[in-house]
Amino acid sequence: MKKFSATPHRVQKSYFKRIILFLGAQRRDPWPAIKLIAVLVFAMLLAGEYFGPSKSIPAPATKPDDTAQKVGQMLMIGFRGTDANQNSYIAKAIKELNLGGVILFDYDVPSKTEARNITSPEQTKKLVANLKSHASSGKLLVAVDAEGGKVNRLDPALGFADIPAAKELGKAGVGAALESYWTLARQLAGLGFNINFGPVVDVDINPKNPVIGALGRSYSVDPERVAALARAFVAAHRSFGVLTSLKHFPGHGSSASDSHLGLADVTETYDRTELAPYEQLIKENAADAIMSAHIIDQNIDPELPATLSPKFIDDILRKKLGFDGVVFSDDMDMGAIVDNYGFEDSIVRAINAGCDILIFSNNDKVYDETAPYRARDAILNAVKDGRISRDRVDQAYARITKLKEKLER
Repeated sequence: MKKFSATPHRVQKSYFKRIILFLGAQRRDPWPAIKLIAVLVFAMLLAGEYFGPSKSIPAPATKPDDTAQKVGQMLMIGFRGTDANQNSYIAKAIKELNLGGVILFDYDVPSKTEARNITSPEQTKKLVANLKSHASSGKLLVAVDAEGGKVNRLDPALGFADIPAAKELGKAGVGAALESYWTLARQLAGLGFNINFGPVVDVDINPKNPVIGALGRSYSVDPERVAALARAFVAAHRSFGVLTSLKHFPGHGSSASDSHLGLADVTETYDRTELAPYEQLIKENAADAIMSAHIIDQNIDPELPATLSPKFIDDILRKKLGFDGVVFSDDMDMGAIVDNYGFEDSIVRAINAGCDILIFSNNDKVYDETAPYRARDAILNAVKDGRISRDRVDQAYARITKLKEKLER
């Protein structure tokens, strides 16, 4: 076939002109014209003159599997170190795992030494800023337990504000609580923290409770008063753009043991009023997030603690109380979990129960820098073999993303 030198546009014009002239001469018998048109079109396709060089049609792009990135967002990790340069363990973990968050402490429990992460306001502010700088996709949750009183990682002895315990503020009233929590929230925002694990809404059913009542962490035995003081806590933090998390669902106030050491069984002591603060605050949209408790109530679930139980998280918290926000597990390193359930099994159960972010503080019995990597792999393996559905991961990721959209910093 002769190679045409004309441009495609000219070829088109030239050939269509010839065809029109030919049709004019063949009005009584159009078939020769039709045949000619077919031959010409076929010839142009072969020569590549009209339609240009032949191009293969690319296959539709395959959407990359982003499950691992979503799973990383479901993990909050504790670490050792008072700085977070690019070569630090935590910086690498944030980048490699796409971590959803980190949690800071002032005291290292495994080694029984001070200065784990927090040594002064200036150092802490720099650390938090560095941690955030390593998050390549979205905002990093930087959390702390700053309740006031005995549970406050921001120790006044290190130069931080002195915040009274919940029990003390419960007696002083809402006005005094609002003033104290305003100071606390302003301090947290200034340091760069964007989520505080509080308020404690456990009702003071058992004042001798070693982990709640005895430490002054409950506002009152009156659930209405608990809700009122918790409301002040949340309002003050929201004024400074700091998220909060009600804890410990469904209520740890009636227990007689410490879930850090083992399962806390409240079967004989749990009171229905312990749910009341959650009911009120959820209805008022005063619950940014909620943290589960490692307590077991055999009247609800004879086998599993709340953190691992769909009967608590999905049935009661989600369906009955209508909460569709992020649920944090309490520390998965606590004795209540590690001493009774396998590492991988507890992770799978917690996610299927409805927990969206799992906390591994690395600050209980042992310190293990492989823990977040093993947790990520455990979740991915469970998704691969169907023990955790992809829909469940997507659901958790959507809640986490929505929570982070509230962040100003």
